[in-house]
Amino acid sequence: MKVMIGDCCLELVQGDITKQQVDAIVNAANSRLAGGGGVDGAIHRAAGPTLMEETRRRYPDGCPTGDAVVTSAGNLPAKYVFHAVGPVWRGGNAREKELLQSCYRRCLELAIENGCESIAFPAISTGAYGYPMDLAAEHSLQAVIDFLREHGKPKLVRFVLFGEGAYGAYCRALEELMAR
Repeated sequence: MKVMIGDCCLELVQGDITKQQVDAIVNAANSRLAGGGGVDGAIHRAAGPTLMEETRRRYPDGCPTGDAVVTSAGNLPAKYVFHAVGPVWRGGNAREKELLQSCYRRCLELAIENGCESIAFPAISTGAYGYPMDLAAEHSLQAVIDFLREHGKPKLVRFVLFGEGAYGAYCRALEELMAR
């Protein structure tokens, strides 16, 4: 599914984020930037050991929730990996929406700062961190749409979703947001 936000394309696809031909891919990282399971593990495996070496060297104190940091992409087809730390779901009353939207905005800022015209996001915080998929879809897409309307870049923002359930949730959320 694709929609245009001004001159920018917001695209939803089902697939493997490690295979995306974009300037930057976003890693759903933990605050220690220590590698892990899910998207994080897949990105680290595909990128090779240089990714972990660089994160340890450049960010020894990790990255706070709601923020993101940049590294090179190792063996991935992208130029950069943006390591975004989303919130753990605690029922919705612990600033989860604010923190989730913050990490998406920070990645888009990093894209502009690093001259990226294209970026691919996973569904941050929806795996082990337990953020409900429907809410994550609405909150993350709203943050991206608002950013694109305000800044007019990057040219392509792609959400790479794992599985039909995630893809369906994001499609429904995007249709509702665009109808407002």
